[in-house]
Amino acid sequence: MKKLVILGGGYGGLTVAKELLEKELPSDTVLVLVDRMPYQGLKTEYYALASGTVADKEIRVQFPVDPRLILKYGEVTAVDPDKKLILFENEEPLSYDWLVIALGCVDKYHNIIGAEQYSHSIQTMSSTRKTFQSVNDTAPYGQVTIIGGGLSGVEMASELRESRPDLNIRILDRGPSVLSSFPSKVQAYVREWMVEHDIEMRSHICLTRLESGILYNDQEIIHTNVTIWTAGIQPSPIVQQLQLSKDNQGRVILNDYHQVEAYPDIYVVGDCASLQFSPSAQAAEGQGKQVAEVIRAVWKNETPRLGQIKLKGVLGSLGKKSGFGMMGKRTIMTGKIARALKTGVLWMSKHHFG
Repeated sequence: MKKLVILGGGYGGLTVAKELLEKELPSDTVLVLVDRMPYQGLKTEYYALASGTVADKEIRVQFPVDPRLILKYGEVTAVDPDKKLILFENEEPLSYDWLVIALGCVDKYHNIIGAEQYSHSIQTMSSTRKTFQSVNDTAPYGQVTIIGGGLSGVEMASELRESRPDLNIRILDRGPSVLSSFPSKVQAYVREWMVEHDIEMRSHICLTRLESGILYNDQEIIHTNVTIWTAGIQPSPIVQQLQLSKDNQGRVILNDYHQVEAYPDIYVVGDCASLQFSPSAQAAEGQGKQVAEVIRAVWKNETPRLGQIKLKGVLGSLGKKSGFGMMGKRTIMTGKIARALKTGVLWMSKHHFG
């Protein structure tokens, strides 16, 4: 039997699997989905798990049950594209005929000394549970510092304020404002919300070192009880190890069919792929649909015809009652309507693969 192996059961990888399972597979081909967990974790909601406003079972999606799909759990250590093998920790290698790499991202620490050692992460379900435990153990009036004022940092701070009104919360960012990549109207609305809810915001911060309970902003010492890192991402270390053509963010450069040029039997989806837009769950799902379309065409010896991946917009939450968003390039939303839309998107994500 031939094997199509999908590494990673997140937004992109699971979309590929679902799309392929919706139609007939070649009789001599099976799908193998590889992940370290027995379910998909809805990563866009990890900030809520870290804050303590949801239990982890509320942001799990079970993998499809289908006789054509083999689920394999394990920790991938490397991919050998020449031998067409996937290497595991303490397990035998797995061969493939076609490979979809959808391994997502990890934190990027920008070579700041002590950043990885002395900050908490919300990049994996496991690290997010540890972040929750640390926040939960913080005594009243303790200081939680969030490094990075982008979407993840803002959602983390606002959700934590709702969960722990007794804590001191601050956001540190190297840019001029929280959500500096968003339109000025969105930035202003979020800053006003943060001030109203007593969340400290500091801009133009240049961290040089982290220690236990101490952050160094050049010569200034900033004290903290818990530090949460949301200041950038980079592709999975498995992808970082691969000797492939990459962009300046370390993401794999692909041809028009999402294939690695030197290895057309390998597809890269999501945060590890060099795309025209920023990494997101929506982009990974859109790309995953096209990858499935290409693979079906390859199986039929046809040439696929792909359109452009179109993103609908961005939605962010400010606790459970407010939010912000952009639909297309011009429509800006703030307040309860934006939050209600995000709740609807989450509901769809939880039930889409049911």
